[in-house]
Amino acid sequence: MFNPSRDQVRQFFFDAWGKFRAGQPLSDLERIALEHIGRHPEYHAMLDQPERYRDRDWPPEMGETNPFLHLSMHLSISEQISIDQPAGVKTRYAALAARLGDEHAAQHAVMDCLAEMIWRAQRDNQPPDGAAYLLCLEKKCLS
Repeated sequence: MFNPSRDQVRQFFFDAWGKFRAGQPLSDLERIALEHIGRHPEYHAMLDQPERYRDRDWPPEMGETNPFLHLSMHLSISEQISIDQPAGVKTRYAALAARLGDEHAAQHAVMDCLAEMIWRAQRDNQPPDGAAYLLCLEKKCLS
């Protein structure tokens, strides 16, 4: 899934959850997704109802968090850490996890930096700035 549509991303999470609940075999990516879904029980009921939530929007201006975006960011961070891209993210994540004593909390700290990098790239119509991303992570490691 290199450039999936919104519907494909949502269906991936619905399918992974459904296969898990049915005791069916999971792909490697689905297993990683399930690790993150498992840490977010607030999403379980939503994932049980694809027909109700497949097309729903979660506007940030209404104070809502899009669960599909949130889970997708977790997957992105897991991938970044596994391949250490950008170079240094794995070390900074490990430092954050050690400092916070919780890998999930560390993922959320990384997510803040990832979201900021993406927002700036979109706002400025520029490619993502990996150096700024790593600098944000470094600051989180020290705070």
